[in-house]
Amino acid sequence: MYGGVGAAQVPVWVRLRDRVTAFDPGLLRLAAGSRTAGALALTLAVLGVLRVPVTHLVAGALSSMVATFAIREKQRRRQAVTLALGFPVALVSLSLGALLNPYVVAGDVFFVVLIFCAVYSRRFGDRGNALGLIGFQVYFMSLFVGATASALPGLYGVVAIAFACSALVRFVIVYETPAGVLQRLREAFRVRLAQLAGAQLELLDAGPDEVEKVLEAVREGTARLHETAMMIQSRLEEGTSDEAVARLVQRRIADAELAAERLGLLVLNARSAERADTLTLHLPGAPVPSGVRLPVRGDATETLRRDLRALAMLVLRPVGEGGGTAMSHVRNRLLGYLDEENLPPAPPAVQDVFRGIGEAARAVLGLRTALDEPQDESDDAPATVRSREELDAENAAIAGAEEAEREGQAPTGLERPTTRAAVQVSVGSALAIAGGELLSSQRWYWAVLTCWIVFINTSSTGEILVKGYRRLVGTVLGVVAGIVLAGLVGPHTWPALGLVLVFVFLMFYTAPLSYTLMSFFVTAALGLLYTLLHTYSAAVLVLRVQETALGAACGIVAAALVLPVHTDRRTDELLVTVLERLADVAHAAVEQLSGGPVADLLDRARDLDKALGDLRGAAQPLTHPITPMRARRSTVQYLVALLETCAYHARSLAATAELLPAHPSIAADPRLRRACARITRNIATISAHLTDEHATAEVERGPSIASLLGSEGTPGVPRYGRVTDRVLRHLQRLDEAVVGLARPLGVQVSEPAR
Repeated sequence: MYGGVGAAQVPVWVRLRDRVTAFDPGLLRLAAGSRTAGALALTLAVLGVLRVPVTHLVAGALSSMVATFAIREKQRRRQAVTLALGFPVALVSLSLGALLNPYVVAGDVFFVVLIFCAVYSRRFGDRGNALGLIGFQVYFMSLFVGATASALPGLYGVVAIAFACSALVRFVIVYETPAGVLQRLREAFRVRLAQLAGAQLELLDAGPDEVEKVLEAVREGTARLHETAMMIQSRLEEGTSDEAVARLVQRRIADAELAAERLGLLVLNARSAERADTLTLHLPGAPVPSGVRLPVRGDATETLRRDLRALAMLVLRPVGEGGGTAMSHVRNRLLGYLDEENLPPAPPAVQDVFRGIGEAARAVLGLRTALDEPQDESDDAPATVRSREELDAENAAIAGAEEAEREGQAPTGLERPTTRAAVQVSVGSALAIAGGELLSSQRWYWAVLTCWIVFINTSSTGEILVKGYRRLVGTVLGVVAGIVLAGLVGPHTWPALGLVLVFVFLMFYTAPLSYTLMSFFVTAALGLLYTLLHTYSAAVLVLRVQETALGAACGIVAAALVLPVHTDRRTDELLVTVLERLADVAHAAVEQLSGGPVADLLDRARDLDKALGDLRGAAQPLTHPITPMRARRSTVQYLVALLETCAYHARSLAATAELLPAHPSIAADPRLRRACARITRNIATISAHLTDEHATAEVERGPSIASLLGSEGTPGVPRYGRVTDRVLRHLQRLDEAVVGLARPLGVQVSEPAR
């Protein structure tokens, strides 16, 4: 990332900061881990000063954890309201847990009812989800510490201290604002953009034996950049001053993402004897395009390497931040490649890379302008001045655009996911209680906890199966670690609590990365808590594994038998949603490119990205390494990669269409409507087959998109302009990818009539 000129001037701490920023965008995981571990540490410190019993220490630790991690709202005022409402919910749940503890049947029945209400409350958004989670976890805590009616006054005080410490850490010590989070996410986007440029440089220079490995790094970098762009999208509303600023930042982030992705394809083309397929960047393990070779050696190739390094440095070190006149000249040179006369003599594929570098530099300039960063315009070259003028015109057009509203009909009754999940987890929990009582009349609640957890953020039987498997693996490994650590710590309270703090931090830091790792740290921490409660033994930890396996099994059985949502059905539903949004983006973009009304294209493109992300998550059970159906796994991976290719080209069409109002030199072309008609018709045909197995329509394969527009190649007829040529390439690739979806989905493809 820092290779080449200027790397020696970059301090080590800056490089380390950038690596951390890229690894944890927005430092969201670091903040979550620090916030929870900090609340836990502060609670334990206060309770330690008060010299409360160990049981109360454990109760305070668990209460502070749930009071911190349950609240997911982004706005601080809403967080404060939810935390205030959560306190009486915790007291009621604690009281009922202590009072019902002697009454086995009544306690079990109430626990099942509580579980239903806690899951059903998710339909009321983040606040309902938080309050339901607090109610469940505090009731579980009362069972864990063996709360009794006589101990309630002391436990009330412990819970109050835990909530107060959680509030102090959240609102004072680990102070976080939506604007601050968004700023850190933008920094992460910048660093990941520079890392991707570095990976593309390595792709240019990689030897024949290294190409596949480096290409995989480019794929990963492209996916990580897109992930950060989506995270920024989710934070724009809360983190920006007004809607116009949010739309402007959204547009500039999309421009930079598309320019970087396009540059990767152009670099790959420069190394290939034939044009690389977009799928190469999206399909894991896709073969390198045939005829891969190094670019022709010469001055142009050395200049290309220098400029790729310069692009990464320009992203990380803007003009005016230590770069001075030298960085201004670098920026001017890169932006100059937007003019044909500035391209160095080279093969066409290499010249395309220079054009891509110019577009990426322009996107970086637009991103800095949108973020109101100081701009040094004293050394601007004509190409830079023109880019600034174009960006200003685009900014004005974006600020004046009207936002379109789209409404959908929400499901009702048992069709609503929260209702279905509430019924399923209640049935699964009842089974877990019955089975858990057979294993242990004292610690049956571990089976219920596992059953509850495997339903969180899952939507199909397959997802629950994979999550249960991961939790079981993490628990087994955590039990081994717990046995070792308990033997080392022994009865020493504060060293054990110190290790619990470390594990709690790691639990929340690794949660978004690996559910198995999170389960490992949870189980290891619980082993230490058992030690503190003087209930530790190897048999207890083995029982935890048994209860975990039982809870996961009960969850899977309930998901499979009670209002089941099979993975195939879930993925088909999401696939239809993706196709509908793909058709919506493509049609709206082509309408605007054809002279139609201005639409909110980038929001539609991000809706497509979100739907594709949901599909990717739902398809994980089908692509997980434990799945026995290898052929099906490859098919699903191929389908998702094709859809990612479609989304890339649709985003590119949307970004190009939004240039029209700001660039009078780019003319609308009504002929594009005809070119897009076949694409949207084919998407509708595939969707019909997914929703109706008796559908008979066929996907139509036809002549190239360019041929639909007229007489390209006819003597005397001028070629299209560069913008139209790019639109045609995106339409052609989109057309090919949509037709490619038909075969793995079992849809017939009709050949064009001769």
